[in-house]
Amino acid sequence: MTLSFSQKPIRQSHTLCAGEQEYVERRKKVVMESLNSLGINCTADSVPHIALLGSGGGQRAAVGLVGSLYQMKKDGLLDTLLYLGGVSGSTWSMSSLYSDPQWSTNMNTAVSKLSGPGVELEQALGWLIERAKEEHFSLTDVWGALTSAAFMKQMDLRHLSDDAGQNATNPYPIYSAIENSFSDGPIEGKWFEMSPHESGFPEMGLFIETSLLGSKFQDGRLLEKKPEMDMVKLQGIFGSALADVDIIREFIPSWLVSGQVDRGAEEYLRVYGTTQRLLVLTSNTVNDPAAVSDLNGLQKILKDKVNHNESVLPESRSLEESEDIFQQRIAEILESVQACCLNLEDGDLKTFVSLLTEQVLPLILKWEWGTTNNFLYQYQDFPIPSCLHRKESFQLIDAGLFINVSYPSFLGDKRDIDLIIAPEFSAGNMFETLTQARDYAAEVNKPFPKIDDKVLEERDWPKDCYVFEGKDKEPTIVYLPLFNRKNCKDAEEFSEKMEEFSTFQPPYSEEKMLSLLEMVKSNIKNNKETLLREINKAVLRRQNKRKPEPYFLPYPCCLL
Repeated sequence: MTLSFSQKPIRQSHTLCAGEQEYVERRKKVVMESLNSLGINCTADSVPHIALLGSGGGQRAAVGLVGSLYQMKKDGLLDTLLYLGGVSGSTWSMSSLYSDPQWSTNMNTAVSKLSGPGVELEQALGWLIERAKEEHFSLTDVWGALTSAAFMKQMDLRHLSDDAGQNATNPYPIYSAIENSFSDGPIEGKWFEMSPHESGFPEMGLFIETSLLGSKFQDGRLLEKKPEMDMVKLQGIFGSALADVDIIREFIPSWLVSGQVDRGAEEYLRVYGTTQRLLVLTSNTVNDPAAVSDLNGLQKILKDKVNHNESVLPESRSLEESEDIFQQRIAEILESVQACCLNLEDGDLKTFVSLLTEQVLPLILKWEWGTTNNFLYQYQDFPIPSCLHRKESFQLIDAGLFINVSYPSFLGDKRDIDLIIAPEFSAGNMFETLTQARDYAAEVNKPFPKIDDKVLEERDWPKDCYVFEGKDKEPTIVYLPLFNRKNCKDAEEFSEKMEEFSTFQPPYSEEKMLSLLEMVKSNIKNNKETLLREINKAVLRRQNKRKPEPYFLPYPCCLL
């Protein structure tokens, strides 16, 4: 569709857009055939709305989602899904999956991609150099390039809107982020969803075509069409948990974090922690032994810098003294990177370290993530929050920093979901995504099933499957913890597994990845009968929704 500058391309609605509705109707035919093949009697008007929602969790979630879908395919359950939703790490594997228009019929290929040959630094660097020329170059671009190359082993240059033309072989994909420029703004301006057809704020019902996300708008009018973001950039947005400074603290020596963390210390934490993470990821795109040695040497230099004895910092210091001390430490990091760059031989690694010094480190100091042109800038046709109305840009980051499963996109009348299948790959407190989603639903007045508080007491050693049954408009949720009583003999082993597969670590070895895949596949296989039972209930539920309400004559008429 070609838009003139006078048209208003913003859609205001709490219903599906035409493109999604048309896709879903075609997908329902696939779902109906699948259900009938499973012996579940289903007609065109009783096809249940079933969504599988992959949680966040970095590479653990990316591998976990692929393994779950693989086993669902093997058990004949994959084509019962109408939707596939993702947050953070799960979106990494979603974007990789949908690069194959027939992925749901090629799950063996999808699994093999996880241990593919990888991406050379040259390719990732070429992409980054082009992005660095753009107005809103940010840490999101750097993170997207390096995670795509190191974890998903491909630089996917297609656009999300390209998937709008795919046939209904696969479930309809919904990706999620959050808007973070105004952290204290109203909840309606927080959750942000993206599909092949449109992107926007579901609670406000304000959307634009996905191909226009990032273009310049004013009062709802398109002022300047910008190139659509590719999937590498979007992976940087969806998986940018590093944008939360509390995450950075996980990589910092305990003596520094446990001390006085004022503004100067926090800035230092960001510079050191982010630089180290980027260098670790970069090392996974380099094959030349000399280049790997240079990267390892730079990491060691930085680690030695930060590992000064605790006594280096005076226990009692003013804010001004602290800021001076940490500014000096930051300068030492910059000098170390610059010195390393000068000593490197000409080549891709030297170009990358130069980019790191000249353009990335200043972004770390500014802590700029996911800056995107705001399509609601000065929009007048809807009472949007003032924080979104007055700024030309906003920041889109990892939705897992808010709720680590994309429940918000699948609650309420818009998609009218009957059953949610939720394999849980999150770190942290088990069941937290459920309680966060329950609280969110209450705040925005959306239906959500009851969560028994007694279940929450099992968080330290959960079962492998829980069913939270929905009533009326509430969806039923089948909740499947990755680590559980079937694959962990006690709470101690559960904790050890969570640590072994922690979120922020270098890419898994082949052995570690295969081990995780087997656990995930077993979780689905062990609970196949539960899934079939709940899918059957979803069909019956949909049939009941379609039954007309009984009509009773008013009492006096019955006497005539």
